[in-house]
Amino acid sequence: MSNPAGRFDKTIHASFDDGWEQPADESFPSPDPRTEFFQDLTRKIIATNRSPDIPFDRSINPYKGCEHGCIYCYARPTHAYLDLSPGLDFETRIFVKTEPVTRLREALEAPGYRCETIAMGTNTDPYQPGEKRHRVTRRILETLLEYRHPVSITTKGRLILRDLDVLGELAAMGLASVAVSVTTLDDELKARLEPRTASPRTRLRMVRELAGAGIPVGVMMAPVIPFINDNEIEDVVARAADAGAASMNYIMLRLPFEVKELFAEWLAEHYPLKAEHVMNRIRDMHGGKAYRAEWGTRMRGRGPYAKLVAERFGLARRRHGLEDSRLPALRTDLFRRPFEQRGLL
Repeated sequence: MSNPAGRFDKTIHASFDDGWEQPADESFPSPDPRTEFFQDLTRKIIATNRSPDIPFDRSINPYKGCEHGCIYCYARPTHAYLDLSPGLDFETRIFVKTEPVTRLREALEAPGYRCETIAMGTNTDPYQPGEKRHRVTRRILETLLEYRHPVSITTKGRLILRDLDVLGELAAMGLASVAVSVTTLDDELKARLEPRTASPRTRLRMVRELAGAGIPVGVMMAPVIPFINDNEIEDVVARAADAGAASMNYIMLRLPFEVKELFAEWLAEHYPLKAEHVMNRIRDMHGGKAYRAEWGTRMRGRGPYAKLVAERFGLARRRHGLEDSRLPALRTDLFRRPFEQRGLL
């Protein structure tokens, strides 16, 4: 993974071996970068959006940056706003929400607050490895349970199984659902695409255990990448259904800003013989460009290939009884402000 400058940087940095420090050979390998954690002092914990093509208008991202290291991650460009690289910096310099319970209570207690489902995992994974230590997601879920507030989660992190207790309580009241991302069933491809994520087998176990705990769970095949994992569509749908998924959906590969260069670099390294073939098909779906951020088509693309993928998913869903592409809506009528009820406000 390279570490190119973000698009807002005024200077470009590059490292090279000038021969003064040590011999440039394999006896002196560069150490793997260690993950660093920093405080995210953002005071507003709930982010809002008005995008007409996504099913939520608010979200919480406990972390900026993600240790999972998925090469295709469309959230990578957000690190440029921190004057950091969307490349290796995004994976190793993680910002952690501080005082999440206080910030969340302030938001939920604000006059005029309207209860709607809060989505988590829409930008970076709330169950990336650092969650084991920092427990930001866990504390947010406990607070949402206290307020009887609905929450939907998207993740590929097995750490979600740690929170079956609180998710189970929320789900019993119709206040929680989970989408597990299953990009591939191939362990080798997973290791190249998503180097620090749970294995495909583990993710299917997550679906099974979440469903067994009474938590509505679906599977997202995200992203679908032409000629890389699109041959697995039918198998992923079948295995998701077998694991107990209640819905199945997909997102086509998205390559905004710096992601397109990083992904092209990855293709050249791992699939040099078909790299241009892959990129040509991606351009076909976006009017000749690597990506177009138009609402309604940015996550599915256009053209014959996009239509074929949609038809394949539709047929596979029907074959395995997964007619729904989305999980049922969560309840909002149970919302309460516990501090008001206790006479503390």
